[in-house]
Amino acid sequence: QVQLVESGGGLVQPGGSLRLSCAASGSRLSIYVMNWYRQAPGKQRELVAGITSGGNTNYEDSVKGRFTISRDNAKNTVYLQMISLKPEDTAVYFCYSIIRVGDSAPPRNYWGQGTQVTVSS
Repeated sequence: QVQLVESGGGLVQPGGSLRLSCAASGSRLSIYVMNWYRQAPGKQRELVAGITSGGNTNYEDSVKGRFTISRDNAKNTVYLQMISLKPEDTAVYFCYSIIRVGDSAPPRNYWGQGTQVTVSS
């Protein structure tokens, strides 16, 4: 029913910047929550940042002041602007969303395919 399409990952040097995008496809969507998770090699998946339909945001402590999550409701898209990147930010970043399709169906969980972010000199 709904797909999350991610883009923006890549290779960047320490101190550099990247912007990740996640667009939800489909029509008649009510998007309640959009989150970014990441998973580094040998580590468990962790919540990086989240934003609600009302614009409330939250961040993992290690990225506060460096990452900014935002959303464009007209495009059904969430962004993660990352600055001052560190090697420890290297991970696969996943988009996650809670979305209702139409008016009668209950909300469901959706995951993106993941995009690789590598911070290395």
